[in-house]
Amino acid sequence: MTENNNKKIPLIVICGPTASGKTRLSVELAKDLGGEVVCADSMQVYKDMQIITARVTEEEMQGIPHHLTGFLPLEQSFSVAEYCTLARECIRDIHERGKLPIICGGTGLYISSLLGNIVFEDSGADPERRAALEKYAEEHGRHALWLRLRELDPEAAESIHENNLIRVVRAIEVCETTGGRFSEQRRKNLKGGAPYDALVMQIGFRDRQELYDRINRRVGIMLEQGMVEEARRVYESSDPATAYQAIGYKELIPYLEGRADLDECAERIRQGTRHYAKRQLTWFRRMDEIRTIYTSQTEEYKIFYENVQNTIAKSKILCYNIT
Repeated sequence: MTENNNKKIPLIVICGPTASGKTRLSVELAKDLGGEVVCADSMQVYKDMQIITARVTEEEMQGIPHHLTGFLPLEQSFSVAEYCTLARECIRDIHERGKLPIICGGTGLYISSLLGNIVFEDSGADPERRAALEKYAEEHGRHALWLRLRELDPEAAESIHENNLIRVVRAIEVCETTGGRFSEQRRKNLKGGAPYDALVMQIGFRDRQELYDRINRRVGIMLEQGMVEEARRVYESSDPATAYQAIGYKELIPYLEGRADLDECAERIRQGTRHYAKRQLTWFRRMDEIRTIYTSQTEEYKIFYENVQNTIAKSKILCYNIT
């Protein structure tokens, strides 16, 4: 591999909505380009929800090393700052071993923060206030807490889902402690250019219904693979707040408690996943210099992959030949 003149680390980013085929593409590219994959998914870092989070399996890896996947217990919180620290270490190590880092995932905040070289400061930390906010959410519901954030910082509320309790609490904590806005603090933490030459490619769909069809099929497959049994194990072993952020877990709780039938809960999972995909698409539309490679059910995968290859070949940042 060659490195360009400005000495930045070259890397490829594969992003896009859930069920779009990111895992398959990242593995194929890693095989062709001598790369290793770094996960950029906020839920796939946890080791106790393989099926629910659609975490890559050993079979899907095809021998390609994957980093930052399935290494944390559900009881342990994990911030975007911690992700960026670990991801930067992985990228540097992969590059120093002569391999190409390939970032793959659908968590836009992780990807944007990593590429934007955001520096995270622990300003506005107040453990007592944080505990009080968590108790408020427990007593009044997560939506009620999210509404408090919307009053304090509408911009932050727009980018943080109400079920992401950790981030909602953190945003309110910063707003109430510092008197400023969480969204403004994030902008102040920008540190100029990142040490990467990144080619960011999003898997896109001209017909949104094709994506929704993929999502619906995948939920069915996940249920067949043991999604309910996995959710039951998590439910019976602990009650981690983190698990409630995972689509597919919280929707199954009514079934596990005998308050709803499985078909009803499965439809809620499909609907929740489709809504999540919409939020992902909105996030990636806002990213600069992102290149969308369209895929379709009516098009052979070979054609889609050739379009990806052509995009890489035309890139001014990466100078590798695909074998």
